[in-house]
Formats: sequence, structure tokens, C-alpha cells
Amino acid sequence: MSMQWGLLGLLLVVLGLIAASFRILREYQRGVVFLLGRFYKVKGPGLILMVPGIEQMVRVDLRTIVLDVPTQDVISRDNVSVKVNAVVYFRIVDA
Repeated sequence: MSMQWGLLGLLLVVLGLIAASFRILREYQRGVVFLLGRFYKVKGPGLILMVPGIEQMVRVDLRTIVLDVPTQDVISRDNVSVKVNAVVYFRIVDA
């Protein structure tokens, strides 16, 4: 009876490792894969298979991101008060 519980526990651990090894990346994402902490490769969109515990992946978003900068009051060289509004656009070109 205890042998069956041991096999069941081992089966659950193996299934958990298999489930943890699959990752899905969307079309606008890239995955930077590190093998034992060092850069290994860049993976594209779709289903990714990784070795848990040895490989790690960081998702990088390739969409254009808009960052609104709050209005700032600036004094120019000739002591004129100026209000500055800004918007910052940035996009990752090569992951």
C-alpha cells in the first residue's frame, strides 16, 4: 500500500516538472533564455520548452511604450517661467 503512494507521489512530481517546463510567448514578446545564469539565446513567439531549475527566461515586450512625464515648471536663462510637457516613446529593437 505504501509503495503505491510512493509511486503516486513520484508521478505527481514528474508531471509537475513537465508542466513547469512549458512556456507560451505572444507575438509581441521575446524570451531571453539564461542557462545557469549566462545568456544562452533569444526565443521567439510560440510554445517554448525549458529545463526547470537550469534554464530561466525573461520576457521582453517589443511594443512601443508611452510614458507621460508630468508638467514641470522651468526658469529659463532670462528668468522667464516656462511650463514643459513631455511624452517619452521607447521601443526595444533587438532583444
